[in-house]
Amino acid sequence: MDFRRLPNLAALRAFEAAARHQNFSKAAQEIHLTHGAISHQVRALEEELGVPLFIRHGKRISITPDGEQFAATIRKALMDLGDAADLLKKRNKQKRLGITSLPSFAARWLSPRLGQFIEHHPDLEVSLQSSNHLTDYNMESIDIGIRFGLGNYPGMISELLMGDYYYPVASPHYHGGQLPQTPAELASMQLLRCDGEPWEPWFQAAGLDNEEPTGGLVFQDSSMLARAAVDGQGIALGRHIIVQPDIKAGLLQRLFNIDIPCEVAYYLVYPPDALAKPQVKAFREWLLAEIAVEKKQMNMAGALTASPSSFVGAASAAK
Repeated sequence: MDFRRLPNLAALRAFEAAARHQNFSKAAQEIHLTHGAISHQVRALEEELGVPLFIRHGKRISITPDGEQFAATIRKALMDLGDAADLLKKRNKQKRLGITSLPSFAARWLSPRLGQFIEHHPDLEVSLQSSNHLTDYNMESIDIGIRFGLGNYPGMISELLMGDYYYPVASPHYHGGQLPQTPAELASMQLLRCDGEPWEPWFQAAGLDNEEPTGGLVFQDSSMLARAAVDGQGIALGRHIIVQPDIKAGLLQRLFNIDIPCEVAYYLVYPPDALAKPQVKAFREWLLAEIAVEKKQMNMAGALTASPSSFVGAASAAK
């Protein structure tokens, strides 16, 4: 097609708006031009086509039969262009995956593994948002989330992923490398705390009657607690999923073979229609496979000693 035969596209748009409104001023307001610019573009279009498109009655105009027919053709073409643009936008949106996770899990467990998922889906744009608070999925363009709680999220599908458990950890260099050899020795140590994750249940499991530590800094995030322990600021009651990377790297050392299960667990949370999106379905399947590997490694290591029910099946689902 020889596109040089096409009239000026800006003039076509100006004419269509003027034809629809039967008024140059209203057309100018719609497409953010001046009345004079609309009049000039329509006049130039008439000269190019060699036919009048409007009849002028002073400041009033009325469209001619040729103009009416031409305007209808232009309108259909513009609608087709709009529909094509909407389709492209929709396709692009379908290639995006919005994930939300609590910061500690995102930083310590999910983010280091997410690259594997992206490698298998190179055309997918993945947005990982971290927050300790519930998220408005629609307002923040979130498709699926991972939460640490009791699994009660009204209006959402909530799939139980896995539990977790606690045990004390410290830097190998803490206290000059003289780490406590018995739980009783913890009484003379600096104990780091995370909000909502008290030491007292672990004390009881260890046969101690120690009271909950007071004073000092209380962390709001488990990954910050782990970082403080790595820096040698004290002994932390670490959550296994969060401190495991630092233990593997030799930055933290587990103290004692005593652990206690978390009262809450990790859940996969998403709207009822989320799995209709291929990228959400693919992420869920990948995540469940990764968690199955995690569970297998933990069972092989014999790490879970406190409760056989605290690390649960990944396939369980409940609303």
